[in-house]
Amino acid sequence: MSLHQAFVALDKSRHNTKGFDCGSKPMNTFLSRYATKHNKLGLSRTYVLTEIAQQEALPIAAYYTLASSTVNRMDIPAQQSLPTYPVPVVMLARLAVDKRFQGQGLGSKTLIYALRQSVSLCKAGLPAYALILDVLDENAMAFYQQFEMFQPFTKDPMRLFVPMKTLEKI
Repeated sequence: MSLHQAFVALDKSRHNTKGFDCGSKPMNTFLSRYATKHNKLGLSRTYVLTEIAQQEALPIAAYYTLASSTVNRMDIPAQQSLPTYPVPVVMLARLAVDKRFQGQGLGSKTLIYALRQSVSLCKAGLPAYALILDVLDENAMAFYQQFEMFQPFTKDPMRLFVPMKTLEKI
């Protein structure tokens, strides 16, 4: 199974959202039922990596979702002289790899694409001090910890943080 070289914005008319199975029902359900709706409402943007196939709706191998958010300055690890009002961040809301492609390094590739897309959005004008993500479980935590750039939030160790300045170096 060959994959396209780049992630693209989800388009339900071109991508088979219902055939995706990462082993997590909430992640599968989000992609098949809510990702397109959230895109249209401007709540988040989902990007997919598809298989090269001779089908009308391309099978999805991996996806990630980005959204805008804010965090309390006091929750940010090693806070600098930030304003007292909520600080804008990019949220990595979802990241999943279809079961057929797990264990092949596609999760790392997906994460790198998501981080680089976050930096691109900031350079294009979206103000964000950092990227945050909520870790689903201990397996996901082990995955993110291998990158050694994520820091836990002060009050919630299952929420991770990385400054945009760090991501600019990737």
